[in-house]
Parts: sequence; structure tokens; C-alpha cells
Amino acid sequence: MLANFLVPILQDGWRFIAIFAGVTFLAALSGAAWLFWPLFVLTLWSIYFFRDPPRGVPQDDGLLIAPADGLVQMVVQAAPPAELGLGDEPLTRVSIFLSVFDVHINRTPCAGTVEVVAYRPGKFLNAAADKASDENERMAIALRRDDGVTIGFVQIAGWVARRIVCYVKPGQALVAGERFGHIRFGSRTDLYLPAGARLLVAPGQRMIGGETVMAELNAADGTARRAVEF
Repeated sequence: MLANFLVPILQDGWRFIAIFAGVTFLAALSGAAWLFWPLFVLTLWSIYFFRDPPRGVPQDDGLLIAPADGLVQMVVQAAPPAELGLGDEPLTRVSIFLSVFDVHINRTPCAGTVEVVAYRPGKFLNAAADKASDENERMAIALRRDDGVTIGFVQIAGWVARRIVCYVKPGQALVAGERFGHIRFGSRTDLYLPAGARLLVAPGQRMIGGETVMAELNAADGTARRAVEF
């Protein structure tokens, strides 16, 4: 547990930590122990929430890695959001649910050039619900790989998360595992697999953003993947 606190903190999180710490300090000065201790715990939680641990990114261009920490909530066939430009045909959609205790940094599933960054306002339903992919506020990103394949992934707000932050812009080149955004304070990230990709995870499995291998590309051609290097 101590190791989770001794990691870098997301820059965007310092102001929230400062607010919680400031209110906690005022509660201490007032002598209100009933108020101080809950606020003290909340300050510690805010430090834990905004942690930004380093990750060992697999160095294999034929793999898609997890874009977020969290639990694989569902794997379904679904048409991707229209703004991604991936067509109307259903693709395999893997939904990762992030609780308030997960690292909330989002990382790119592979290397490529950003083609689309599209924000769409919406509702703030429970991010674990299937309809959250269609109805909730979201930020959709399409990344074109050097081989021409486009990968789509979506940041989705939930009933607790009310703020989607995306760092990237169209035309920007990204490497696998690079930070592309975060969501406050609990959310969901969807990854759409291209045709021919072989899914390597299942519902209920826990993901480590930037590390866990979620799918293998070009699996249909029978090419075997060698051991992943870190």
C-alpha cells in the first residue's frame, strides 16, 4: 500500500489534493475531530487516486495493450461511434470499468497517428451499464497505425466522473502506452478491435493500462507471436 503513494502524481491532480489538504488543515485548526478525520482520509484518497505510476509497455507492434486500468466489464459486438469513422459494421468492443480506486490515466493501445478526436456531450449514467457507450458523455479517438489499420477507443464519463480530459490532437504521432488523457473520478474506456484481431482477455479480468496485452492483430494470417519484450 505504501508503494502506491510513493509514485508520481498527475499534474492535474495537485489542485484537488491542495483543496482537500487545505480544508483538512482548517478542520484541524477548528478542533473538530469529527470533521478532521474524514477529511484527512479524503486527502489521502485524493493522493492515491491521482497517482501516475510508470508502466512497462510491451514492445511488439502486433499487439494492442490496455488503454486503462480496471475490470473488463463486457465484451460485445457493437457498431462503433459514428465520429470514429470506422463504419457501421459491428466490431468487438471491450469495455473497461474504472472504479474510484483505479489509476485513471488513459494510455494508447498501440503506436500511430491521431486521426480523430471527437467530443460528444451526453448523460452521466452508471459507466458499468451497456447503454453508457451510446448515451453518456464521451471523447472518441481514432488512431491510424503505420500499416493503415485504424484503432478506435473512447473515454466515457459515468455518474461519478464528470470530467473527461484528453491531451492529444489530430495529426499527433503517439507511441504505444503513451498517456493520452484521464477521467475524473470513475469511468469507462471502450476499445474497438479491428477485423481479424484475436481477443486475449475476458470479462472479469483486471487490466493494467499500458501493460496488459488485450488483443493480437493479424491473427487470422496464422503468424505466431514471439515472447513479448519489456
